[in-house]
Amino acid sequence: MANASEKKIRVLVIDDSPFMCKVLEQIINSDPQLEVVGQGRDGRDGVALAESLRPDVITMDINMPHVDGLQATELIMSQHPRPIVIVSSESREGAASTLKALDLGAIDFVPKPSSGIDLDMTTVREELTRKLKVAAKVRVVRTATRSKLAMPAMPTGSGASRSSAAAQNGGKSPLIVVAASTGGPAAVTRVVSGLPKEFPAAVILVLHMPATFTKQFTVQLAELSALPVKEAESNETPQPGVIYVCPGSHHLRLSMAGKISLDSGPRIDGYRPCADVAFETIAAYARPLAIGVVMTGMGNDAAKGSKAVKASGGYVIAQDEATSMIFGMPSEAIQAGAVDEVLPLDSIAAALEKRVLKLGRLAPVVVR
Repeated sequence: MANASEKKIRVLVIDDSPFMCKVLEQIINSDPQLEVVGQGRDGRDGVALAESLRPDVITMDINMPHVDGLQATELIMSQHPRPIVIVSSESREGAASTLKALDLGAIDFVPKPSSGIDLDMTTVREELTRKLKVAAKVRVVRTATRSKLAMPAMPTGSGASRSSAAAQNGGKSPLIVVAASTGGPAAVTRVVSGLPKEFPAAVILVLHMPATFTKQFTVQLAELSALPVKEAESNETPQPGVIYVCPGSHHLRLSMAGKISLDSGPRIDGYRPCADVAFETIAAYARPLAIGVVMTGMGNDAAKGSKAVKASGGYVIAQDEATSMIFGMPSEAIQAGAVDEVLPLDSIAAALEKRVLKLGRLAPVVVR
C-alpha cells in the first residue's frame, strides 16, 4: 500500500471510447499509487490536456478522430513532452502504429485485448499499472520529427576490403550484437540509420519485444537503413553488411560453426529473447571480432553477456545515461566492469564504424 503522505502518480487517459475511458479509469484508480486526473476523447483533447494538466504519464489510444494518437504523440513530445504509454489493439496494423508511436517518443505500449470488454481489460491490469509507474519515472526530452540521418561514406568498406578483412581473420568478419528494451526501437533505429552502405560487419539486434512487433519493426527499419534488414532465421550464417532482427518469440544463439539457431523455449532470467544468450554465444564464436552494444532498457539483461564479450577479447559499448530512456541495462553492464566506451546515442554508429575498421586491420591469429 502507498503511504498516505506519498504523492500519487497523475495519469491522463486519452481514448475515443467512453466505455474504455471508464474501464481504464477504474483500473488505474484501483492502484493506490495512481490516479486519473483527466480524460480526452481524441488526440486534440490529449494535446491540450497534456499542456494544461501536466500529468506524470499519459495513456494514448491510436485510432481516434480529428487528431489520432500518432499525431498527438508527436505534438506532445515536440511541444510539452510527457511520458506516454500506448494502449492499443495488438494487431498487425496496430503493431505498425505502435512502433511509429515509440519512434516518436512514446515510452511503452500495452496491447488492448481484441474484444475490449471489461473482463478482458482486467487481464492486462498488472501490466498497465506496472508500465505506468515505470513510465512516470522516465526523464522525457523534447523531440523533433525524426528524419533519416545522413549516411557517412566509408572509404574502406568496399566488398574487396570486406573479403580481405575476413581472410585476415580466419574467414570470420566482425559481429555486432545489440541489446535494448524500453526505448529501444527508436534508439536502435537511430544507430542503424547511421551505418553506411557496404558496412563490413553483421549486426544482430536483440530487443525485448513481442514477435508481432519484431516482424513489423524489421519492415520499418528496412525503410530507414542503408543496409538490408531481415528477421533472423535458423541455420543461416550472418553476413557482413546485413542487419538481423531476433524474433521476439525466440532466443538467438550462434553455433561454433557460425550459424544462427532460434529457440522458442521458456524465458531465461525473465527475458525472451534473452540478450545474454546471444552475447555469450556470439562471443564464443567471434572472440576478438565480437562487439557488444548495450542500449536503453530496464533490468540487467546483457550484463553477463557483455562480460563474456569482454573476456573473449571483444569490445563493448554502452549508451550513456543522458540519452537513455531507461538507464538500467547500460548501467548494469557498466557496473559489471564489462564496458569499454560509454557514449551518447548519436555517437554509437560512428564508434562502431571505427571499431570495425580497426578489426579489419588486425593481423590473423595463428593457433598452435
